[in-house]
Amino acid sequence: MRDTNHPLASGSEAVLARLETYYDAVPRFSATTEEHGPFTLFVRTGQGWHYYARPTLDGPGAFTAEDVERVRARQREVGAPESFEWVHETTPGLRAVVEAGGLEIHEHPLLVLDLDGPSTAATGTAAAAADGGPEVRVLAADDPLLPAAITLPHLAFAESGTQIGTAGPEQLVEAVKSPDTDAAVARMAGRISAGRTVLAAVVGPDGAPTASGCHQPIDGVSEIVAVATLPALRRQGLARRVTSHLVEHARTTGVRTLFLSASDDAVARIYESVGFRRIATALIAEPPAEG
Repeated sequence: MRDTNHPLASGSEAVLARLETYYDAVPRFSATTEEHGPFTLFVRTGQGWHYYARPTLDGPGAFTAEDVERVRARQREVGAPESFEWVHETTPGLRAVVEAGGLEIHEHPLLVLDLDGPSTAATGTAAAAADGGPEVRVLAADDPLLPAAITLPHLAFAESGTQIGTAGPEQLVEAVKSPDTDAAVARMAGRISAGRTVLAAVVGPDGAPTASGCHQPIDGVSEIVAVATLPALRRQGLARRVTSHLVEHARTTGVRTLFLSASDDAVARIYESVGFRRIATALIAEPPAEG
């Protein structure tokens, strides 16, 4: 529940309210929910990624250390990470309570793009196709590039940041051979078929993906997630290219509010270059790393 005494940038309040509804809806497709005081805990069903706890949509907005510990105990019980996610400007009072419990806070710029306006040359897919650059395409559930496209982010996030790294096409070929790949492909194929995830990839000269990313639409709102470039191929505009393609796909399929959480300021600047603007700060809380 938003603290009405906390100032927001002009026009951001309505956007943040839409995002809260979206944040509450997305995990429900593959998780059950438990209400713990002012928190909603999302517990995954089946395999795939674990979820987190969030402030309950339209909840009371008052949090205590006991509330946080109760959720953490339940997360330990079900084998889930002790993780909380929220938007600071929407729920500003939560940070101090979570930090007092010993959790570490990670800040991520929250950016939004209003898609009601006209397309621009920077983000138009026609312009991208005509500029002589590599092909970008949305992948179907049975696309042969799917295994590599969903494996690629794991290599990229293992070498975080925007600096040129070591993992390239050869490492991607090896990573796809992981015994976990088939299950991950099946999950993604199901999400694509259900219309819950749109996955795009930049196709390199050898026909393999060099960058990939997703957006996840629900009721006119969508989040861009998992945009990644093979570390050895960074600094070529590939992340910007796949983001532009996702923007135009979202625009032409009825999405009106598109948003994302950037890992840091440097990454945020990439998204700002295609029209996103910062409106808030997304926070993730988890126990400090050991060692």
